[in-house]
Formats: sequence, C-alpha cells, structure tokens
Amino acid sequence: MIYVIATIEVKPGKRDAFLAEFHRNVPNVLAEKGCIEYGPTVDVKTEIKAQIPLRQDVVTIVEKWDSLQALQAHLVAPHMPVYRERVKEIVVGTKLQILEPK
Repeated sequence: MIYVIATIEVKPGKRDAFLAEFHRNVPNVLAEKGCIEYGPTVDVKTEIKAQIPLRQDVVTIVEKWDSLQALQAHLVAPHMPVYRERVKEIVVGTKLQILEPK
C-alpha cells in the first residue's frame, strides 16, 4: 500500500472553482482499480503551534492506493487528461509526496 499527499497551489481566489472541478472527477478516480481513498482537504485554522501558516490557495489531496502500479495507472487513466485540461488555467503548481507505511 502507498499513500500520496498531493499539494496543489491554485491561483488566488480560485480554490472553490478548483474544488468544484476536482469533485467532478472524484467518482472516476474512486472507481479505478487499486484506489482505496482519494479526496481533497484544505487547511483548517487551529491554535496548534507546530501547524504551518494557513494557505488559502492550496488544496491537499490525500490518496491511498493498493500499489505503486495502481498509482501509475491512475496518472494515465483516460479521465485524468480531461480533468487536467479543465483545471489548467486555475492550477499554479503541484507537488507530490509518495509514501509507504513502515
């Protein structure tokens, strides 16, 4: 099993528009072979001192896949280029952390 933390920076004020497009694609991804979990999250304000500063223009995607091969297949699944095309004018950049439990 692997985990993916995808940090997506969007243009200022475009987080809600990005989330709307992202949610349109979630059912497609959840139907993929090997997808265990896939969903967007946003920073929440707390008083916890170790927390990084709030990021209003960032969406963090939390994913769980049964294998690296399943993740690789996801990246080239037919619905992903369609999704990327819909958000290309909104997204500034994407960073991935691919992790395994120990």
